[in-house]
Amino acid sequence: MTFPILENAIRTSRHSTFYLSCGRPDATPIVFVHGWPELSISWRHQLSVMAGLGFRAIAPDMRGYGRSSVYGRHQDYAQEEIVADMLDLLDALGVEKAVWVGHDWGGPVVWSLAQHHPERCHGVAGLCVPYMPDGFAPETLIPLVNRDVYPEAQFPAGQWDYMMFYRENFNAARDAFDAGPHAFVRLAFRSGNPDGQGKPAGTAFTRANGGWFGGGPAPSVPRDEAVLSEDDEHRYASALVRNGFFGPDSWYMNGAANMEYAARATSRILRMPALFLHGVYDYVCQTTDSRLADPMRAHCKDLTEVVVPSGHWMAQEKPVEVNAALAKWLAGRLPWLWLQ
Repeated sequence: MTFPILENAIRTSRHSTFYLSCGRPDATPIVFVHGWPELSISWRHQLSVMAGLGFRAIAPDMRGYGRSSVYGRHQDYAQEEIVADMLDLLDALGVEKAVWVGHDWGGPVVWSLAQHHPERCHGVAGLCVPYMPDGFAPETLIPLVNRDVYPEAQFPAGQWDYMMFYRENFNAARDAFDAGPHAFVRLAFRSGNPDGQGKPAGTAFTRANGGWFGGGPAPSVPRDEAVLSEDDEHRYASALVRNGFFGPDSWYMNGAANMEYAARATSRILRMPALFLHGVYDYVCQTTDSRLADPMRAHCKDLTEVVVPSGHWMAQEKPVEVNAALAKWLAGRLPWLWLQ
């Protein structure tokens, strides 16, 4: 059976969330949480597939993105606020629990939901960004850098140097993105490149180069049709033109608050079924050739790991592989959900 993808919105006293939905309204929800600098459409290849498997697939525009609420302070983009948005969404759907799937910054959101609100989670899945029980911040990431690739004397922050640039030069970082959203979207959304294995990621040179693009706007490159159609580019870029990059970039400005939030969790151990998809050619979130995934392995008691031959934009670059991994995990670790 084929289901249409519908546009929806919820509005509460604290926030408005736009979201896409697909599937029977009474089916078990599986909520897909996008990252930086994306939209709900990042899950366009997953929504109808999961609906066809018997779930109600939900994909919100996250805080600061698309047609959801946009705020003007960095602290409005702390993880605790964003988790509250997702709980509001679940309440509006009239359900107690969901399966949560996150990519990029959506990963810390769904892992935080599992950490702080396990009673609202059937299971949790992360693409590219693993569970960091002490919070997702440079202070927790830099100690796990592969120093064979990033010698400390040359790359003290490793591939996370760009996060430090945000802290030190937020306005310059934001202005470079705002100067050319279309060019940036074409440059950013690209397939994984095997030639980058064992080499420093470009993000490791951000401060040395004076910014993401040497201090100027993103250079113009052809669109990678394997990841992004012309319509996809238009939708991403139009939303970024409308809202600007202040909100998306502010997610990076709450490291201390996010670590403090993680420290308040009742437990750092996750006991519900968890799935993690490694991107072999994701050289920033490099989990196959570093210790980045080790804290997740130590703190997830029911963890399934799958390696996908993709770059960072896994759900868009390799949708068949991602959908297959999700379906196999759901059938194997959460089979009772298929009967609800």
